[in-house]
Amino acid sequence: MQNIKNKLLVILGPTASGKTDLSIKLAKKYNGAVVSADSRQVYKGMDIGSGKITKKEMQGIPHFLLDVANPKRRFSVAQYQKLALKAIKNIQKQGKLPILVGGTGFYIQSIVDGIVAPEVKPDWKLRKILEKKSNEELYKMLLEKDPKRAKNIDKNNPRRLVRAVEIVLATGKPVPPLLSGFPAEGGPASGWDVLQIGMLKTRQELEKNINKRLLKRLQKDAIIKEVKKLRKNLSFKRLEEFGLEYKFVAQYLQGKISKQEMMERIQKESEHYAKRQMTWFKRDKRINWIKNYKEAEKLVK
Repeated sequence: MQNIKNKLLVILGPTASGKTDLSIKLAKKYNGAVVSADSRQVYKGMDIGSGKITKKEMQGIPHFLLDVANPKRRFSVAQYQKLALKAIKNIQKQGKLPILVGGTGFYIQSIVDGIVAPEVKPDWKLRKILEKKSNEELYKMLLEKDPKRAKNIDKNNPRRLVRAVEIVLATGKPVPPLLSGFPAEGGPASGWDVLQIGMLKTRQELEKNINKRLLKRLQKDAIIKEVKKLRKNLSFKRLEEFGLEYKFVAQYLQGKISKQEMMERIQKESEHYAKRQMTWFKRDKRINWIKNYKEAEKLVK
């Protein structure tokens, strides 16, 4: 591969679409190293519920941006961008191909388009007030103040809703969707050659994969044990903020829902999450959607 110094491969797609397997295959073939773009895999101790790759599964391929944050504290897109850019540049310097892999649209966009989220400091007083409101109330507030951001936000994510309202109230302006104040020392703004590959799966395939994965995570109560361990340092409220498995296992441990209900809700919510991810990605016309490794390899070549 000529001039690897300015190349970046991105593998994205909804949850349970097979991004990890593809990234390992391509990394082995093209001397690559992986940079994770997953908003839950950045946290230490969140392994099973976030689907974090194991040492064995890595097959010797270097991985970055896993276990870089303490789940007690919120990890911002700005923090992610800084660390990911540094990792990508180091990989390029070593003559390897950086492969950005994940399903967190915001994280990927922060690297590919150099979006910089406004550095608005948390207003804890305001947050206390906002956190008492329901998702519907928060969404209504955002819709009034910033309809553009409201159109793209995950309505079921109270953390994102609170943060978006907080930014709008602090700055008096809409949440910037594309702030191109990209760090001068890197990114496409300084001539990166970016290839984005998206994993295309049918709704039925995704539902089946999500279910298979869920059953695996429930073997020997693995995910329940993980959440119990996290609970030693985190409140149930904080655990629920992480959504999906963490949210519903936390509710089960509090006796709010039965085990059967927990399983059903994880399945349903994961399906909805996959749908939201696809809505986000489909807006980007630069993504090359593929169905298998052969198609991906052709593009990378």
